[in-house]
Amino acid sequence: MVTIKEIKEVLAKITDLESPFFKEFEKDSRAGVQKEIQKRKKAIQVEMDEELRLESMLSYEKELYAQGISFIAGVDEVGRGPLAGPVVAAAVILPQNCKIKGLNDSKKIPKKKHEEIFQAVKDNALAIGIGVMDNHVIDQVNIYVATKLAMKEAISQLEPQPEHLLIDAMKLDLPNSQTSIIKGDANSLSIAAASIIAKVTRDKIMANYDEEFPGYDFAQNAGYGTAKHLEGIEKHGVTSIHRTSFEPIKTIVSETSKR
Repeated sequence: MVTIKEIKEVLAKITDLESPFFKEFEKDSRAGVQKEIQKRKKAIQVEMDEELRLESMLSYEKELYAQGISFIAGVDEVGRGPLAGPVVAAAVILPQNCKIKGLNDSKKIPKKKHEEIFQAVKDNALAIGIGVMDNHVIDQVNIYVATKLAMKEAISQLEPQPEHLLIDAMKLDLPNSQTSIIKGDANSLSIAAASIIAKVTRDKIMANYDEEFPGYDFAQNAGYGTAKHLEGIEKHGVTSIHRTSFEPIKTIVSETSKR
C-alpha cells in the first residue's frame, strides 16, 4: 500500500483542484490521507485567491500596457502623520505583468513579512527611487508640500524615466503623464511596491534614530504619537528630529521658549 508520506509528496505537486489524483486518493479511507487532501486543497485555493488578487491589482497597469506604455512607476509615501522623523517617498518601476506574492498596501502586510517582500520588490524592480524630506523641510513648507517634494525626488532618481506615473491620491506638477488613485497602495501593484519600499526605508531610519535618541521608542512607534513616545517627550524633551509645526510639539516648544 502507498504510504501517507508518498501520497503527501504527490499532493505537493498538484496545482489544480480538478486533478484526477484527488478523486483517486479520496477513495483511501485513512484519516491521515483525507487530512492531507484537505490541507493541499486549501493551499491550492489560497494560491488561486492570491493570483486573482494580484491580477486585480494590475488593472491600472494593464490598461496602460494596452496603450503601448511599458515603463510605469508606482509612487507612494509613508510618514505624513508622525510627530518625529522624515516623510519618505518611493517610486518603483516593475517589469510588465510582474506579480510578487504577498505584495499589498504596506499597512496590510504583517510586520514579519516586510523585509521579505521589500527584498522581493528590490530583486524584481527595473528601477527604484527614494526621496526623503526631513522634519526641518516639513516645518518650513508643511507636510503636504514636503510629501510632494519627496515624491519628485524619488521619481527623479529613476532610470529609465517612467512613461507614466501611478500615484497614491496625489497629483504632481511634473511633465510625466500620471494617474492619481485613491487608496492606490491597495489597488495597484506598482504603488504597493512603492509603499513597502518607503515603509521599510523609513522604519530603518527611525530605528537608527532610536539609537541616537533613546527613550522615545522610535524603533517601535516610528515617530507616531504613542503613549511611550509622549512619555519620552515629557521625560527627555523635544529632539532635533521632532516636527515643531505638529501638535503637541508646537505647544511644548512654545511654552518652553516662554520660560
